[in-house]
Amino acid sequence: MSGLDSIGIAAKKAGRQLAKLTSATKDRALLSIADALVSRQSVIIEANRKDLEAGKAAGLSDAILDRLLLDSTRLAALAKDVQKVAGLPDPVGEEFDQKLLPNGVRLSKRRTPLGVIGAIYESRPNVTIDISVLCLKSGNAVILRGGKESINTNTALAELVRDTISQADLPKDAVQLITSTDRKLVDEMLKMKDYIDLLIPRGGAELVKRVAAEATMPAITGGIGVCHTYIDKSANQGMAVAIAYNAKVQRPTVCNAMDTLLVHADAAPVVLPQVAREWGKAGVEIHCDPASLNILQAVKGEFSNGFKLVPAQKEDWGTEFLSLTASVKMVGSLDEALLHIEEYGSGHTEVIVTEDYSAATRFVNEVDASAVMVNASSRLNDGGEFGLGAEVAISTSKFHARGPMGLRELTSYKWAVMGTGQIRN
Repeated sequence: MSGLDSIGIAAKKAGRQLAKLTSATKDRALLSIADALVSRQSVIIEANRKDLEAGKAAGLSDAILDRLLLDSTRLAALAKDVQKVAGLPDPVGEEFDQKLLPNGVRLSKRRTPLGVIGAIYESRPNVTIDISVLCLKSGNAVILRGGKESINTNTALAELVRDTISQADLPKDAVQLITSTDRKLVDEMLKMKDYIDLLIPRGGAELVKRVAAEATMPAITGGIGVCHTYIDKSANQGMAVAIAYNAKVQRPTVCNAMDTLLVHADAAPVVLPQVAREWGKAGVEIHCDPASLNILQAVKGEFSNGFKLVPAQKEDWGTEFLSLTASVKMVGSLDEALLHIEEYGSGHTEVIVTEDYSAATRFVNEVDASAVMVNASSRLNDGGEFGLGAEVAISTSKFHARGPMGLRELTSYKWAVMGTGQIRN
C-alpha cells in the first residue's frame, strides 16, 4: 500500500464521520480556525518568508511571488472569509424540488456531501484555507497537494487546521496535505478514483489541461481567465474608465483580472486616452492594435506621466497576462466585439460597459462564460464577492458547477421518496 492509499483510506473514513456532524459543530470548528489564523500568524508568516526567499532565489516572477505572499493583512482578510463561511447556511440535508406525485408519494431532493475532494494547486497558499473550510462546512474530506514553491506555508496552514479541528470534535484526517513535493505523486493522485470523488486543479493552463486529460475521476476545469471588457459606444465615460482601471490594476495577478479591452470606435477617441492616463499611473504596458495605437500615440505627449505603448502581436489576443499588461483593440460594432470574445475568450468572465439596454441584453444572452457582467468589474467574479464566503475554484466547465464554487457546489443530492405503501403496477 502506497502512502497515498493510506491518505485516501483515512480521508474516506473521515468523510463518513464528517457527514454526520451537526452544523453547529462544524461552525464552531471554522470559527476556531479563523481565530487561529490571527493568533498563530507569526508562525505562518515565518513559514511564508522561507517560501518567498526560496522563490526569489529560484527566479520566480513578481506575479507568482505576489500570489505566494501571506502577510498580516491577508491573513486577517482570510480569517474574515472563514468567519463568513461559518455564518452561511449549511447545505447538507437541504431539501428542494419537493412535490407530491399523483399516487401520493412525496418526492424531494436532499443535498449530500460529495465525499472526498482532491485539490492540486500552485502558488497561492490561501487556497489551503479556502478549500479546507468549504469542504469541512459542506461535509467533505479533502486531500491537498500544493506546489513546492509554497510548501512551508501550506504545511503550517494545514497543521493549524488539523490541530484546530481535532480540538473541536472533527476528525483530524478530514484535512490532509501531501507534504512531498515529488511530481510523481501528482501522477498517482490523478489515478485515485477509489478514494477521490472530485478533483479540483487550481493553477496554470498546463496543470488544468493535464488534469482534464489524465484524471480518472470527475474533475473541475477552470481558472484560466482570459477576461475581456467591452466599452460600448453608449457607455458612461467615467464608469468605463473606473471599471477598466479596477479590472486591470486592482490585482493584476489573478484569474479574474482583465486582459483585453475592446472599445467601440465611436467611444475610443475620448475614452481610450482617459483609460491610458489612469493605467499609466499604475505602470500598465498597453499592447495596441493599429487603430488604438494611432489614437494613443497622438495624445501621449499631453499626459505628464505618459504610458507604455507596444504594437500588439497576434499572441496578445487570448493571452492571460497575470501582470500589469493589457491588450487593447478598437471594434466597429457590438457584433465585432462578440466575435472577438467568442474566438479568444476562455469562458471565465466577460464585461460590457453600456447604457444601451438592448446591447446589454444581447451581450448577456450571447456571451458564453461563467460570469457575464454589465457595468461591473471582472474582479467581482469571486466567491467572496458573490456572497459564497470563499471558493474552491472558479469553474469554466459546465458540469456540474460553473463560476465560483462554494458550499452548494460541493454537494450532490439524493432523491428522498416518502410513501405510505405505494407499489408499482
